[in-house]
Amino acid sequence: MTGKPLFDSVSFDCSKLTTHAYSTSFSLGIRTLGKEIRNPIYAIYGFVRFADEIVDTFHDFEKHELMERFRKDTVLAIEERISLNPILNAFQNTFHKYNLEWELVDTFLKSMEMDLHQMEHDRDSYETYILGSAEVVGLMCLHVFVNGNQSEYEKLKPSAMKLGAAFQKINFLRDLHADYNALGRVYFPNVDMTHFDEPTKKAIEKEIKEDFRLAYIGVLQLPKEARFGVLIAFKYYYKLFLKIQALPCERILKERIRVANPKKIALLAKTYLQHNLNLL
Repeated sequence: MTGKPLFDSVSFDCSKLTTHAYSTSFSLGIRTLGKEIRNPIYAIYGFVRFADEIVDTFHDFEKHELMERFRKDTVLAIEERISLNPILNAFQNTFHKYNLEWELVDTFLKSMEMDLHQMEHDRDSYETYILGSAEVVGLMCLHVFVNGNQSEYEKLKPSAMKLGAAFQKINFLRDLHADYNALGRVYFPNVDMTHFDEPTKKAIEKEIKEDFRLAYIGVLQLPKEARFGVLIAFKYYYKLFLKIQALPCERILKERIRVANPKKIALLAKTYLQHNLNLL
């Protein structure tokens, strides 16, 4: 292998490395996808992770300039079908192969740009942010999962959006302490962090539980190559949700709640048996 195919292969390896470095849970899920769809999902994860890192962690740099450059580089990568940034090169490859819409990418980038200036949200801006930061990412992945089957895409689209929303809202709950104290952000709409209480927490959890219910319907209808891997991610996040739900609000305001790696492995084994024995 030489030339562009070799560079593409290296680019996907970089996306895979990025996924493994930043997320054990998503890495676990992707490893259980069909082999032919792992690389494009690594590519999507790498792309969204790099954008997220710009707005969340690069505090000693000019974030606005970096984000503007990342947007321009993304546009060029897609237009020219190549980028010397391997993460963007892998993403543009996936973008074209699976016919992703620019609207999905643009909506995602706009949500990331919101993080540069918006510290609090009302219901409208919250839903706009969730759409861009999570729901459209679920739709990018769905394009890969259905391999260009537009009727399947339209059928599963609502569930994919709900799954992305559920994951993101759990991230918000899990990271409540860090988002507020380190970044000054409050994502949940009209929430006063100085008076975050059990009724507020329960209202958020009720919304997440409904997202999960609607998402699960679609997860079970995914193509075989994708179903088990997405189910693993679903089960992990639901386990995290149940753990957060069982804790008092004071606890999640003080620490980042996690599911230990051994429990993730046990969850993988249990889900594998349930999936193969049709017990889901």
